Amino acid sequence: MQSKPRHRSCKVIQHRLAWVVAFWLCGEISALAQVPVMYTGPDPLEKMDFNQMYLDQVNRHAKESEQRRKQDKDLIATGVVSALDLEAPNKAVEEFNRATSLMKAQHSKEAITHLQKAIKVYPKFVSAHIGLGLAYVDQEDIGNAKSEFEAAANLDQKFPGSFLNLGLVALWLKDFATAQPQLERAASLRPKDARILSTLAYAQNGTHQYQHALETAQRVHALEHKGMANVHYVAASAAMSLNDFETMERELGFFLSEDPTNAFAPMARQNLAALTHNRAVRAADAARPSQATTLVASLRPQTFPNSDRLKAQLSALGDESDGGTCEDCGALADANPTAEAGNSDVALAPGLPTHAGAWTIRTNVDQVTMFFSVSSHGHMVNDLQQSDIRILDDNKPPEKVVQFAPQSKLPLRLALLVDTSGSVHDRFSFEKHAATKFVEKMLSGTSDLGFIAGFSQETTVTQDFSGQAGELGKGIEKLANGGGTALFDAVSLACWKLAAYPESERVARVVVILSDGEDNSSHSTLKQSIQAAERTGVTIYTVSTREDRGDKTDADRVLEVLAERSGGEAMFPGDILTLGKSFDKLHDLIRSRYFVAYKPADFQPNGSYRAISIIAEKDGKRLQVRARKGYHARLEASHN
Repeated sequence: MQSKPRHRSCKVIQHRLAWVVAFWLCGEISALAQVPVMYTGPDPLEKMDFNQMYLDQVNRHAKESEQRRKQDKDLIATGVVSALDLEAPNKAVEEFNRATSLMKAQHSKEAITHLQKAIKVYPKFVSAHIGLGLAYVDQEDIGNAKSEFEAAANLDQKFPGSFLNLGLVALWLKDFATAQPQLERAASLRPKDARILSTLAYAQNGTHQYQHALETAQRVHALEHKGMANVHYVAASAAMSLNDFETMERELGFFLSEDPTNAFAPMARQNLAALTHNRAVRAADAARPSQATTLVASLRPQTFPNSDRLKAQLSALGDESDGGTCEDCGALADANPTAEAGNSDVALAPGLPTHAGAWTIRTNVDQVTMFFSVSSHGHMVNDLQQSDIRILDDNKPPEKVVQFAPQSKLPLRLALLVDTSGSVHDRFSFEKHAATKFVEKMLSGTSDLGFIAGFSQETTVTQDFSGQAGELGKGIEKLANGGGTALFDAVSLACWKLAAYPESERVARVVVILSDGEDNSSHSTLKQSIQAAERTGVTIYTVSTREDRGDKTDADRVLEVLAERSGGEAMFPGDILTLGKSFDKLHDLIRSRYFVAYKPADFQPNGSYRAISIIAEKDGKRLQVRARKGYHARLEASHN
């Protein structure tokens, strides 16, 4: 089978999908500990002879034992645990539970030690092997991860989780041929598991078994599959490869009806429009047979600003450049790639918390694109020429500068994320008013588009992509207050939704966040949301809703990190009266940026971090530049 060009979004299968599977499979391991038999003695006021009391106790114990046996059988039958796990001694279970708590807090490195101890105590602990494999995945140690999943599979051939994770690892490496049989094995053990079947459909599409992919998607559709509408997007891709446009249209219809605000909904609508056009042309006998295939594009819990959760998220970041190679980073490369017929693959797009396993099309271009702003003593500089700037990528000048232009010449793609959690209740109405005025001013070009989303425990798109300020204003007005806060999930979703919108030219992608910076509900991590911005070429700007001007909090630092690591800026108005002025400054910042695309010198697709430095000078004066500090090069997958 010929390998197709690799690209950044298919270098990795989402960590999140793996973690969802992990806690689905292993999260209830505490239930493995023996259910204690509680002795509840008789009320001393009651008169009951000893024999009767003894018989009642025996009967009670028998019922509890039977109930426990039934619970164990149910756990095994539903694929939650392996039968071998039920024999795990308490000490091993205790170590596993400690590791599970660490994993949930994103401390996978520390979790590895406890999982290794659990396995040492009980080598046949299947769930511990899987948990250890997932911890290695989080540490980007794919070799050890695969070994642990294989160990789990060898211990229990009837446990689906081992084979599912082996399939996910293979998909991570874009090895569809290896992934498919592992996923087929998992599906044979859990034939009604929609998540396993959805992943299998993706693998089958990758091995060009399009009819099988369609059949698997139909199996998913017959099951409860909330949150997995993307299987229909894969089915549509398979149908297109078979030139079965009727089925393609049906699957895209399912996709849009199940998840109309999905990041890939605009692409689906574009495909449907092309199909409608082709059908009309064919009806008029005016279309060539080949045209039909080329016109279609491929497819609240209480929190505090200094909570332990936020501290852990910040400490997990480290320095931008201290992570060595990045297994799951694509090129910062082309920030606005377009599909090219015959030169693309349908691929998993990472970082979509509420749309796990979304698919899009990307091409592979070793070209860096980025935006930067330039100022002098706080005033934006808007008249720079290419000769006024100097770029260093990995301490070397670019091999070639492909394009340099003011952002004002590029269409804007804006995502406005508004924190609707309970923590911003008192000032919510004023914030919505200020945000509406900002959007009206921001979308000034005829080709500018934006969408509005509110986030509390979940992210809700209240107005999808529109160029009409009035429509976007209505979307802001629909935002409802209350609930927890899932900031990191919202950022990841917005980045991939912006990147998935079908473009025919370069665009400027911007996310503006109006929030206090707290997070207590995300499945994504802060690190993953920053990586999502890097991989999609999105610049993040944050406007804090915090009213006091006290010491800087961890929530403040979260807003700063999100902005600065994507090349944006964090603003802290301090009170609602100056919020409007902050939005005005933000408008000027965004519209005064410059765009540059260049081919880096001595580029190697090895996943390493490459620092970027931009120096701007005019009339002999050094100017202040605000830009992304660097990126991880894409990583070519190697197949053994």
